[in-house]
Amino acid sequence: MNIAVLLKQTFDTEEKIALNGGAVSEDGVKFIVNPYDEYAIEEAIRLKEKHGGQVTALSLGPARTAEALRTALAMGADEAIWIDDAGIPQDECAFAEAIAAALRLQAYDLVLGGSFSVDTGGAQVAVRAAISLGIPHVTSVTKLSVEGGTASVERDAEGDLERIEVALPALITAQQGLNEPRYPSLPGIMRAKKKPFKALTAEALGVGGGSSEAKTARVSLSLPRSRQAGQLLQGSSQEQAAALARLLREGSNTI
Repeated sequence: MNIAVLLKQTFDTEEKIALNGGAVSEDGVKFIVNPYDEYAIEEAIRLKEKHGGQVTALSLGPARTAEALRTALAMGADEAIWIDDAGIPQDECAFAEAIAAALRLQAYDLVLGGSFSVDTGGAQVAVRAAISLGIPHVTSVTKLSVEGGTASVERDAEGDLERIEVALPALITAQQGLNEPRYPSLPGIMRAKKKPFKALTAEALGVGGGSSEAKTARVSLSLPRSRQAGQLLQGSSQEQAAALARLLREGSNTI
């Protein structure tokens, strides 16, 4: 079984984020593999261990994206492909076109990805890539099994559970709970440092430039307003209720 895993390098949301010129400043920022993509990598490795085959990690981004691919290799992926995002419009639609173009150059039975990325939260790229490739897709999967040419999944449906079967090849995105991602082993880390991976450009894929345009544009990006200290209401229950009603009428920022 040939499995392709889509992964993204994101900034660590537990780190302090600073904005510069309407974008997240990369100075001192720690970058990690998108947590939901780790579930996809782990599931791909488990399927390979059960059925045999090969796992190929694929990521689009700047040169630092190599770090995320090295992590996937250290976890157990066999091959890695980096798509240089230079010359590719910076939106989900264009990214999906580039990823689909790269997948067309590969042999795959199953494509796995994370449910969404923690930096933008768009949950669009994987699904758009599946549509471009003309293959079925299932999102937010919490259980996956593959037998023959069919994938049986369970997916989180806003508090409910759906059971779906799809014919392969198909694209599936992983939700939290699908598995517990493994930590890269020291031998795996050492092997990943030495292992070469394929680099693809927009020109090689026939995307970017005049062949694709950004369908969306970011209007603005800002940090949440600083939270002020709360106000403790004193007195009896009736007095506190009256004080709360007054503060709400006045539109106080202290509650």
